[in-house]
Amino acid sequence: MKIISVAFAAILVLAACNRNILTGSKLTFDNYNQITTGMSKAQVEKILGPATSMETKDMIIFKKTTWRYEDGNKFAAVTFKNDEVDSKDTNLGR
Repeated sequence: MKIISVAFAAILVLAACNRNILTGSKLTFDNYNQITTGMSKAQVEKILGPATSMETKDMIIFKKTTWRYEDGNKFAAVTFKNDEVDSKDTNLGR
C-alpha cells in the first residue's frame, strides 16, 4: 500500500511540473501552447527546458535562432528573431 502511495505522489509531482509522465520531458502540448510571440529565450527555456538542438543564422539585419525540442517522434520548433519568439511549429497536437 505504501508503494502505491509513493508512486501516486510521484505522478502528482510530475503532472504539476507539466512533464510527460512516462519520459519526464517538458515537451507537452500544454507547455507548447504557453509559448507566445515576443517571449524571451529565458522564458521559453523556463517552460520547455533546454532545447535538444539549436541553430543560429546571422541574417545581416537580424539574428534568427531555431530551438528544436524532441521526445521520440514528437517535436516542437521555436524560432527567435533577435532573441524573441517569432514563430513556432509542432506535431504534438496531431
